[in-house]
Amino acid sequence: MPSTIQILFLLFIINANFSFAAAAARNRVENNETSQGKNQYSLVHIGVVLDLDSSMGSMADLCISMALSDFYAQHSNYRTRLQLHTKNAETLLDTNIAVLELLKHEEVHGILGPQTTTEDKFVAELGGKVHVPVISFTAKSSTLPYAQNRYFVRTTPDDAYQAQALAAICKGYEWHEVVILYEDTDYGYQFLSHLNKAFQEVEIGIAYMSAISISSGDIQISKEFNKLLEKQTRVFLVHMNPSLGSRLFVLAKKAGMMTEGCAWIITDYLSNFLNSMDFVARDSMEGVLGVRPYVSWSEKIDSFQERWKRNMVLKKSARFNERVKCLCNNETDNTNLKISLFGPKLLSELSHTKFRGLSGDFQLINGKLKPSAFEIFNIIGSGEKTVGFWTPDRGISRELSSTGEPTYSTSTKNLKNVMWPGDSVMQPKGWAIPSTGKLRVGVPLKHGFTEFVNVTIDPATNHTNATGFSIDIFLATLQWLPFPINYEFYHCGNGKEINCSYDDMLHNIPQNFDMVVGDTTIWAPRANYVDFTLPYSEPGVILVVKNEKPRDMWIFIKPLRWDLWLAIILACILMGIVLRLLEHRVRNTNEESVRPRSERLRMIYWSPIAVLAFPERNMVANSWSIFVLVFWLFMAFILMQSYTANLSAILTVDQLQFAFSEEYCVGYQEGSFMKEFLETQLHIHKSRLKNYSSVEDYHYAMSRGSKRGGIDAIFDEIPYMKIFLKKYDPQYKMIGPTYRTDGFGFAFRVGSPLTTYFSRAILAVTQGSNMTSIEETNFGPGYSSQDPLSSIVSQQTSGLTFSDFGGLFIIVGSVTLFALFCSETSVGRKFTALTAQYSQVFFCFISSKFHSTHDDRVESHESIQDAGATSSEGRDASIFEEPLSGGEEEICESSQNNGSASAEDREVELTTINEGRNS
Repeated sequence: MPSTIQILFLLFIINANFSFAAAAARNRVENNETSQGKNQYSLVHIGVVLDLDSSMGSMADLCISMALSDFYAQHSNYRTRLQLHTKNAETLLDTNIAVLELLKHEEVHGILGPQTTTEDKFVAELGGKVHVPVISFTAKSSTLPYAQNRYFVRTTPDDAYQAQALAAICKGYEWHEVVILYEDTDYGYQFLSHLNKAFQEVEIGIAYMSAISISSGDIQISKEFNKLLEKQTRVFLVHMNPSLGSRLFVLAKKAGMMTEGCAWIITDYLSNFLNSMDFVARDSMEGVLGVRPYVSWSEKIDSFQERWKRNMVLKKSARFNERVKCLCNNETDNTNLKISLFGPKLLSELSHTKFRGLSGDFQLINGKLKPSAFEIFNIIGSGEKTVGFWTPDRGISRELSSTGEPTYSTSTKNLKNVMWPGDSVMQPKGWAIPSTGKLRVGVPLKHGFTEFVNVTIDPATNHTNATGFSIDIFLATLQWLPFPINYEFYHCGNGKEINCSYDDMLHNIPQNFDMVVGDTTIWAPRANYVDFTLPYSEPGVILVVKNEKPRDMWIFIKPLRWDLWLAIILACILMGIVLRLLEHRVRNTNEESVRPRSERLRMIYWSPIAVLAFPERNMVANSWSIFVLVFWLFMAFILMQSYTANLSAILTVDQLQFAFSEEYCVGYQEGSFMKEFLETQLHIHKSRLKNYSSVEDYHYAMSRGSKRGGIDAIFDEIPYMKIFLKKYDPQYKMIGPTYRTDGFGFAFRVGSPLTTYFSRAILAVTQGSNMTSIEETNFGPGYSSQDPLSSIVSQQTSGLTFSDFGGLFIIVGSVTLFALFCSETSVGRKFTALTAQYSQVFFCFISSKFHSTHDDRVESHESIQDAGATSSEGRDASIFEEPLSGGEEEICESSQNNGSASAEDREVELTTINEGRNS
């Protein structure tokens, strides 16, 4: 009987404190001399406000009488006595009048009560005004802060700590959602605010809150239970007075809600009065878990309870007529109230009192009782079993212990075994399929991309059937759930003109669907009203365009800019000139060669290019020429490799480039989130967006183009575009970056416990061996989501065509035709001879200029040449000093004197000179 113990505990404190305080201020209280003796007692007037017609008020009144007699029996030497002035107050108005009467006429120094929390605010404000402490044994919270309400003393545990204990229990049992049934009173709403705060701190959701009025009939309560049966949550927390709570549990058992799989928790508002309930109510509460302030049992408590029961029987039979009723006169105003001089002293004594009483330690902190332990108990039959405790510093524990370092715990493994409703020893998982018995699974009804969801409706029974990739994933996850689930498909949309809007379908959770299965994209704005599982498909949004490459026959020129091309041409010319200067003194020592020396020297000008095409040919003989060519080849190979890399990049990257123009229109899938995605994130105007339903619609619109009412690009998710590209691969290509989305997932209502179970099952399916089989069954052989992009890119890479290098073929063809023209036609030969003549004159001029700067060095070597010492070492050493050969001199003279000669005569002359030179 904890409530009785609390009142006894309170009264012991009042007696002790009031007695000491009265002795200290004896000159301020009236004296009274007893009629039998001449002993003088100091009387301290205390007001008591109770509803004596209620069970709580009657019990409190009896406890007060027992407390007074017990206290003074043990402390007969005390010279102070409490003079109680009890007022009966059944309503709020009665309470206000009673308090005014006590303060104005009785001039009490303290008030015990009132009995209900709805009356606390007025009484507390009035007590603070006249400096009279109001000591409440029922108030567990206060709407005013302690600094503004210092004369209101609460001697019961604060509800904030009880809410923390309840949240820790739900957290320990891994119940993610709770249904709260509470009394529709001010106290019920106050306690609900504490629960909200405590549950938010441990991330537990409140699935539903049911406010039940005290005057509610059985029919109204039964209707509320019917609503709860339609919900998934099966954890119920009850905060009600004993009268309403006992009726609620009887009706809950009749409604079938006290069965296996359900969990019920009661607060101390009900658990403190379990002994006063009848057998039917107690039997209905089998398996209920409860919390209440912990009171250590002792022999003194047993003795007190036995005496209380006897006195209660005597009190009922005696019909007390001396009960003081509240006098409802006209003097109810709060004017002319005296400010108590003894009240502040009394408040100070109460605030600093600390001792161990009958029910435990007592200490006030900021006007309220210091938090202590809460007992966690289980109702079994007609008795109760303590399964553990909760304390603010240690959390949940099996036994109370004050040893060791305090560590907070929310693990319910520390508790003893609990017998749950339905005589079950299995811990309830906290949710269940609604009363229909089947999970309502929503699926989209559409006529495009049916590889994912293909819905058919039986016209006879209107029954919905569904197949496809998403459905196969759903069926596979059911095998991984730790419990069986019965389900039934319900379609969304008519499937005729437009596809079902996925957002509308998600908004129908939980009204029409318990979950949605389909190709539903996990998107941040949708997470505001539904919870998604982990994805089961590859994520991302891509852009698909026509596979049309730009027609550019001069694409081979693009790898190098014009300035680099010009630099290469000039470098080839200058390198030829340098090699000509280095090679002009070297004689031809190859006996097998019939090529004249003059012709070989002219070929030197082509050596920078010819050496790349004919590396096996000996183009030069001078070692310095070889030295120069080595570095030339080094530079040439670097240029060649850079050219090749740049050309490859151009041929590859150009396929991945796409620029929107103001005339382009973009297609997206009807009913999806893509319209909002393109407008908000890619900032494409809605006038350029067009929706389509199927692969065929996409292809038709792309083939027409924007200018003919179609589109030029498609924005959609990778799974859809893989199907599109697989069917029309050569005609389209994927370009640009992949925009982030999280793929497809199943949707549940916010906070649904099924989300976690299905997410774990999806992981098991997608990472299992059957995933490939599911994909190939719905999408065809070779399909795999493990590497979603490489296969698409490889299929889209097209070969190079003749038009890509048409310009290069034109250049080569032109050079070939020019060579045939110069070699095989008379006009060409004449043109070649004239070109050669003027070129020879030019080079002779250059050579003469070069030799004029070295006359002295030429004379110094003439003796060596006359002696015939022409060893290979000497020749190599005199490369730069060798004079022009006779043939060359003759050619130069002939070219100067016979500049107007015909081409044929010039050829004969050159032949004669060469023959003479060779002889």
